[in-house]
Amino acid sequence: MPYNLPYPIPLAPAPEAQVTKVGVKSPEDVVVVSALRTALTKGRKGGFKDTLADQLVQYVLKATIDRTGIDPKLVQDICVGNVDAPGGLATPARMAALAAGFPETTSVSTTNRQCSSGLQACVTIASAIQAGLIDIGIGAGVESMSSDYYKRDRLMSKKIAKELKSAGDCLVPMGITSENVAEDYGLTRLAQDEFSVESHKKAAAAQAAGYFKEEIVPIKATILDKDGENPKEILVDQDEGIRANSSVENLAKLKPVFKKDGSTHAGNASQISDGAAAVLLMKRKTALALNLPIIGKYVTACTVGVPPHVMGIGPAYAIPVAVERAGLKLDNVDIFEINEAFASQALYTVRVLGIPKNKVNPKGGAIAIGHPLGSTGARQVATLFPELKRTKSRVGVTSMCMGTGMGMACVWENEQL
Repeated sequence: MPYNLPYPIPLAPAPEAQVTKVGVKSPEDVVVVSALRTALTKGRKGGFKDTLADQLVQYVLKATIDRTGIDPKLVQDICVGNVDAPGGLATPARMAALAAGFPETTSVSTTNRQCSSGLQACVTIASAIQAGLIDIGIGAGVESMSSDYYKRDRLMSKKIAKELKSAGDCLVPMGITSENVAEDYGLTRLAQDEFSVESHKKAAAAQAAGYFKEEIVPIKATILDKDGENPKEILVDQDEGIRANSSVENLAKLKPVFKKDGSTHAGNASQISDGAAAVLLMKRKTALALNLPIIGKYVTACTVGVPPHVMGIGPAYAIPVAVERAGLKLDNVDIFEINEAFASQALYTVRVLGIPKNKVNPKGGAIAIGHPLGSTGARQVATLFPELKRTKSRVGVTSMCMGTGMGMACVWENEQL
């Protein structure tokens, strides 16, 4: 492997069935017709604090129908990524699809692959289309951290943890794995804080310039007062966590959260947020037959495993595999949307792979925008394509780390050049 990575994960060749190539159009390509998201709001105190996950999914699914004009009867399957909702959000997701206007014939499933759940949902649908199981589907993601995250009850197997260290490391809080990454790879608090400030500055500039408007669906949400009464309708159409005045000096005043002498704190970690996103996928020949717009195409994806105690390094391993499967080199990628679960892990990936800073999260990342766990993978797709279009760029990668030690990456090609 041509990178200075500490764990030997070999690059995997593209599977024989991999026929999608960047720069080559085929009727069999899986293309993106629409990628939309809600604004991301602050957990427990933002515009979606009283909005349930199924309502958020309903909003983006309904917007997909409205903006594309697609006949909902043609959509055969919807997969929704989610992490913390009881029952895997299975029943609420089906209810959301029906409420959004999809018929009873449209099937629905949910998936939980930790922070990559939204991206996994997109890849699940894309793979089903490639395999000929369906013609048209939607990969979506959602998280109401206000209603589900804070009530979670994660069971831990102490017996397995004692018998096998690697299994026990799966129970290490993710904040501690951030500290482990910072310590193991020499990432100072100052470097992490500088990365975080840059995320906010980029996001604030993008918001001020209106770069998020194309991807965000304005939503009229209902909020309640502190007693759960007096409903009030508000318009939610902007991400709430962006701080244009963020500075290294201000971040330096924050205390470490996970270790007394640590470097991870509230200012250089992703924000707890609520939000949803949806990506409409189908074969190129189907989109052309239906006269639907093609904004880009799905190229390939991969998932990898890494040591759980440094789970954040996952993107550093997943990105090279996905890029090589696409027949590309890292230099061929124009934009990298790398989830900023923690500044430490995102910064590690950028440094070890030698990615130019200007190619990473050009509109800011999760530290500024927010990280509704199950939504982020699909949200990144919605954020990526408008930026590829705006900058007249061709290739984008979305990637993230996952709890328990994994990474996922996906390669996308813009066709709005």
